[in-house]
This record gives sequence, C-alpha cells and structure tokens, in this order.
Amino acid sequence: MLTERLVARAGEAGVYLMRAENPGPMTLSGTNSYLVVDRGEVWVVDPGPADIRHIHALAAAVRRLGEPAGVALTHDHGDHSEGVEPLREELGEPPLLRFGALLVDSPLTAVHTPGHAADHLVFTLGDVLFSGDLILGGSSTIVPPGGGTLIAYLESLRVVEALEPRLILPGHGEPIEDAANAVARQLEHRAAREAGLLAALSDGLREREVLLDRVWADVPPALRLAAHVTMQSHLEKLDLEGRLVEDFEPEGRRHWGHLSADTG
Repeated sequence: MLTERLVARAGEAGVYLMRAENPGPMTLSGTNSYLVVDRGEVWVVDPGPADIRHIHALAAAVRRLGEPAGVALTHDHGDHSEGVEPLREELGEPPLLRFGALLVDSPLTAVHTPGHAADHLVFTLGDVLFSGDLILGGSSTIVPPGGGTLIAYLESLRVVEALEPRLILPGHGEPIEDAANAVARQLEHRAAREAGLLAALSDGLREREVLLDRVWADVPPALRLAAHVTMQSHLEKLDLEGRLVEDFEPEGRRHWGHLSADTG
C-alpha cells in the first residue's frame, strides 16, 4: 500500500511525500507528489502520472489528512501532470494552481522558472521550495534547446538561489537539505560542461557524437539521448552569445536562430 511520509514542516504546515511507481532513467526513483497540510486543508503538488493506483492513494491520503483544498502543478510534462484531472475529479474539482492560472488562494507562492520547460513553476512554502524538475535529488535535469532555454534555466537557478530556501523538495529523488550548495552545484555543473565544450571545439572537434564522447563521457548509455539534447542547448547558448566557432555545422544554428527570433 502506498503511504505518505512526512518530509518537512513550515510553520504550522506539514509536507508529506508520496512517490509514484514510475522509476526510470529520466524519473529516477519515480515522480514525487507532495501533500501540503495547512490548518486542516490539503494541497497536492504534482499529482504525477495517470496511474490509477497512485491517484487513489493520493486521494485517500488527502482525506486522511484533512479537506481537499487544491492541486498545484510545477509544469505540464506527463509524469507530473497526467494525474491532475483524475485526482481533481476524485476530490470534487478543487482549484488548480498552474502556469497561466496563478490567481488562486493558496499557502503556496508560485515563481516562474523556465528552462526545463517554458511553463515551469517552483512553489515556496516559507523556506521550503518545491523545485519540480528545475533541481532534482541526485541528478541534473534535461534542458531542451529552443530559443535560449539554457540561458533561461541558468537565470531560473539564480532566482531560486536568491530565494535562499532551507529545504528543496524535488520532483524526483530525495529531499535536499543542503539547499544552497545544491543550487551552486547545478550552476557549477553547467559551467563545467560549457568549459569542456569550448575546449573540445577549440581542439577542432566538430562532430556531435565526438563532442558528446569527449564532454559527456561520464553519462551512462541510458541517458545519452538526454545528454545529446542538453549539449544542443549548450551549443545554442554559445551561439546566441556569439561565442560559438564560426565553422561549426550550421544546420542547428539556423533552427535555433529562428526560435530565438520567435521568442523575442
């Protein structure tokens, strides 16, 4: 039986974790759903996939802990969002707090943090941060290319850094108690990848597979495609900043230049 686990307290509110049974290379040990119990009312952050067993367990936990008050969604990727409507249906259609629908009375404060996804939000509850996929527990997140998303992702990390959370509750992985260092490590990780990519390009490497072998050599085979996508974002960032070597294969540059123009 799926049960909730207390992972945080913020003032009078308690936060419980329930993990969906959808482990994998991208979801780590599974998608984390959180129940925020505040003065007898319960909010669910990220209902997770459309797994009926997980949805039923969430609904039962909400009723054990208090009255359903609302559902909050960090972003619209299926492993976080597919369970939203099934859960709301079970709970009597409580309000939904998500990108584009932020005028909802809730104990959670939403902050727009694009990068992993254009609609990505993090939520704060006092000094506790629900990070969605912006920061993961025990891994780095994928950042897709498209009009400067890596630039946005790094800016979002700095926004979170300025919030000075005490505890990070990620969308995948275990709670992160050393929050400040976790944010710093993600910034350092991206800087190290960029430095490695610039060095490889300086050494004359141009083929994407060769660049990947050189700069992302530590990535396991199951995550190679994700690393390919993130490398494209790094190349896009360098190009948008005018720091990509001129003789680099131009096809991708035309594509992301078009996206950048579209996004202003």
